[in-house]
Amino acid sequence: MITKLNEENLFLYAAKNYYNPTFTDIEEFYEDLNRFIYLKRLSNRYLTNGKLAHRLILNHLIVISNVFGIKPAVTILEFKLDKRQWRVIKPFLLFLKYIKEDEYPDIFLDKKIVDILRNI
Repeated sequence: MITKLNEENLFLYAAKNYYNPTFTDIEEFYEDLNRFIYLKRLSNRYLTNGKLAHRLILNHLIVISNVFGIKPAVTILEFKLDKRQWRVIKPFLLFLKYIKEDEYPDIFLDKKIVDILRNI
């Protein structure tokens, strides 16, 4: 059992938790794994220029939780994202009810993102 994620065991952890009933080739797995990178880029874009692709972030989070499971997806996000990026992603995870409000108490919510999600 993998207790702590690192670069060496990330691929194995992701593969063990991957479930895609329409899986046809390894490229699909890599595409789904790359969604974590896309989330990182989208959060960085918001942090640098204030442009928030909220629907795209929601879509990526829903897809990765569907194919990896919610808990493994959040675990991989913990490994891939730094604290600044978590400020962007945490409101989406709360909105989707993937985490509870008392989880990650040291990461504060971005008010602009919370307001956008409330209007969906």
